[in-house]
Amino acid sequence: MTTAAKPALQYGKIAIDTPVVLAPMAGITNTAFRRLCREFGGGLFVSEMVTSRALVERTEESLRLVGHHESENIRSVQLYGVDPKTIADAVAMLVAEDRADHIDLNFGCPVPKVTRKGGGAALPWKQDLFASIVKAAVKAAGELPVTVKMRKGIDADHLTYIDAGKAARDAGVAAVALHGRTASDYYSGTADWSSIASLREAIPDVQVLGNGDIWSAGDAIRMMRETGVDGVVVGRGCLGRPWLFGDLQAAFDDYLRNPDSNAPIDPIQPNLGQVADAFRRHADLLVEFFENEDHACRDIRKHVAWYFKGYPVGGEFRAALSQVESLDHMDEILATLDRTQPYPGEEAEGPRGRLGGTKTCALPERWLESRELVGDQRSMLAEAELGVSGG
Repeated sequence: MTTAAKPALQYGKIAIDTPVVLAPMAGITNTAFRRLCREFGGGLFVSEMVTSRALVERTEESLRLVGHHESENIRSVQLYGVDPKTIADAVAMLVAEDRADHIDLNFGCPVPKVTRKGGGAALPWKQDLFASIVKAAVKAAGELPVTVKMRKGIDADHLTYIDAGKAARDAGVAAVALHGRTASDYYSGTADWSSIASLREAIPDVQVLGNGDIWSAGDAIRMMRETGVDGVVVGRGCLGRPWLFGDLQAAFDDYLRNPDSNAPIDPIQPNLGQVADAFRRHADLLVEFFENEDHACRDIRKHVAWYFKGYPVGGEFRAALSQVESLDHMDEILATLDRTQPYPGEEAEGPRGRLGGTKTCALPERWLESRELVGDQRSMLAEAELGVSGG
């Protein structure tokens, strides 16, 4: 009997049989999309990011974002915040009202409106603030596991991930996830998996997960082997491809049984009819989530390009579906497809979602002069958390 080289992820009392985490994506990973992905394969499926301030203020939108369907056996919530007390209050609320089983803290957002005020991927530069936020969250969470997701740093000259990883470990987190890009990298180029391996080596006494450029199950297994991580975080790779979680579960079932196996991975390659069915199922789940068919149809429009990437459906079809007004209208459009069209191969694979080149990370004035908060920077930080979502 072969012993698996790596166990499934263990977050406190929570065992995750397939060591795959769905990355929180604003406007994407709502209950509907999480349910759809879970229908294809296993893992941990994290909610959209919600700001701690909005949650403490109990805004309607924040409470909707942290809601879960009764079928979600692990209620995972990602919080974004810049103040230890507000984070602690938000976590305490989630615990007291039994709204979560796991809490993830986001320190990886590269969006200029957030980093310009010192939030997101800019925050770990301030070592005292980062450590105090994580400590406050872990203390308030009690027995609930807390994890951290972050980027390498601000740019190549201002890396923070090793220091931040050690601080998170010392605070008592269950795991640290690293996206192998800096804030300045945004979503450009190729993710630096060597940084993920370096973090794994630097903190061998806590679980480490890798994120960045996992477009297939083969990429996930390759990351495991090249970096030694305990699991992977998948974001843009599953956009319009919820069946990727089926590929990942099958690949990890084999890998965990026999880590040295070089057996070929047999990915799911849906024909056009199967893609249409998944798209329609997604729409149904959105109707249930929003409790509003019109809202659901507006929301599904942004997924059209991702689902039908590479398939020969034509511009008129894409344009029509991108303006869909009702489920009946959707059915009429989908009925025009040749459902027997086979999987198009590489044209349907690879990068999707946010791209773009590198950019200078927008930062507060004199932010890089000290690794600690100085002057009025703490009051300025509050402006980085004005919305409901940090994305």
